[in-house]
Amino acid sequence: MELACRNLFVYGSLRSGFNNPAYAYISKYFTLVGHAFVKGKLYQLPQFPAGVPCDDNHLISGELYTIKVPAECSWAFAQLDDYEGVQAEEGEVPLYKRVLTTVQIEGKEEQAWIYWYNGSVENGVFIEGGDLLAYLTQNGQL
Repeated sequence: MELACRNLFVYGSLRSGFNNPAYAYISKYFTLVGHAFVKGKLYQLPQFPAGVPCDDNHLISGELYTIKVPAECSWAFAQLDDYEGVQAEEGEVPLYKRVLTTVQIEGKEEQAWIYWYNGSVENGVFIEGGDLLAYLTQNGQL
């Protein structure tokens, strides 16, 4: 089944500035469109970042990508779903869920897939500026 939307918005370890091994995968199958924003709140949990949607004026900073080869779209997103823990084992809750969202880029709006955190952010640290890379750099964690 081919996905209608071929765009991806990333805000955490899949961003270009993190040097995560998974970024090599992103750069192989996706082309960076540019710096972008989505409505949401960003938290740092002990093991990973957690973006959650919101209706107020909080923005999450990240990057917008588009698939290089449209025929590889379903396969590429299936690999990302696996990386993000979308398919949980029986009896477990998925870590993230992939959802279409509105992305703001250069004064325009685009639709893109995003991986929203699917658990509680109660014990997370709220990242006021919405930019994980800046937050980790300022706190000497990157």
